[in-house]
Amino acid sequence: MKPIACQIHDRLPADFRRHLKGQRPALLCDELLTSACPIRGTLVIMITRTFFAAAAALTLATSVSAQEAVVSDVSAVETAATSAPVPLAQIDPSKTFVLKYDVRLGVLSRPAYFGSDEYITRPDFALGFDYVRLKGLGEYGSLDANARPSAFGVRGSLRFIGERNSDDYDDLQGLEDIDPSLELGMGVVYRQKHFEAFADARYGFGHDSFTGEFGMDGIAYPNEKWELRVGPRVVWGGQGFADTYFSVDGPESTASGLDKYQADGGILGAGIEATARYRFNNLWGMEAGIRADRLLNDAAASPITDAGSEDQFRVRVGITRELVLQF
Repeated sequence: MKPIACQIHDRLPADFRRHLKGQRPALLCDELLTSACPIRGTLVIMITRTFFAAAAALTLATSVSAQEAVVSDVSAVETAATSAPVPLAQIDPSKTFVLKYDVRLGVLSRPAYFGSDEYITRPDFALGFDYVRLKGLGEYGSLDANARPSAFGVRGSLRFIGERNSDDYDDLQGLEDIDPSLELGMGVVYRQKHFEAFADARYGFGHDSFTGEFGMDGIAYPNEKWELRVGPRVVWGGQGFADTYFSVDGPESTASGLDKYQADGGILGAGIEATARYRFNNLWGMEAGIRADRLLNDAAASPITDAGSEDQFRVRVGITRELVLQF
C-alpha cells in the first residue's frame, strides 16, 4: 500500500502534479520521514498532508475561477429561483417579471454648490434600466448588451442634492444653510442606433419644486467594445428650486453683504456633455464623462453666482455592472 503522502500526491490535479515533477521521491513518503525521526517525521507528515490538502484546494479553486471567467461570471449557485440579482446568462424565460439594470459606481468632481467656483470630489452612483419584461404585457429594450435599441420608452430619473453649509465657504457667509433634497421623477426617451433624445422631470423633496433636463446625443460605436456620446443639455427649474439655490432675502443680504435678490424659475442652464464607455465583457465596463454648463437667466444673475462662476464643470469616472432582477 502506498504511503499517505504519495496517495495524496497521486490524487492531485495533473496540472499541479507537473509542477511537482521530480519531487515525489522518498522525501514525501511517511515511512522514510518516520524512520529518520519518529517525532519530527510525524510532524512533517502532518505539515505535508496539510500542504497537499491546501494545494489541492487552491488548485481546484483556481480551476473553478478560470471556468467562471470563461463563461462570463456565471455563478455555480442556482439563483434563478430567487429574486436576487443574477448574471445575464441565468435569465429564466419562465419568470413573470424580468428587469435588466445597470449600476455605475465611481468618483465625481463638481462645483461645491450651484454657482460655485470651488470644486469638490465625491462618490458617484448611477442606476439605469435597459430592459423590462412583464409576462402578458410585453417587453421593452433588449437583453443583448451589444444591441442597439430603437424605440420610444420611459425611464426613471433620480438626483440627490447635498446640503449647502454656509460656514464651509467664504462666498456664502451670512446665508442660511440649505438642507439636502431628493429628486424623484420620470423621463421619456427616443433611441436610434446613432441618436438619442430625452426629457426628464423630477420633484424635489427638500426644495419642494419641479426641475428637469432636456438633451440629445449623437452616438458612435468604433467597435463592439466602445460607445461614444456627445450632445447638448438644457436644465430648467421651478420657482421653488430657483428661490432655494439662487435667491438672497433681506436678512441674508444684511448678514452677507450680497445684494437682495429674488430668483424666478425657467431655463436656468445649458451646456454639453460627452461620455465614453468601454465594455470589458457583457457584465463589466468602465465609463467616463465630462460636462460643461453655463448658468442662464435668473441663475446667472444671482449674487451667489456673481461671487462664484457662471461656468460649471463636472468630470466623472466609474465602473459599471449589469445585473438582472427576476421573479
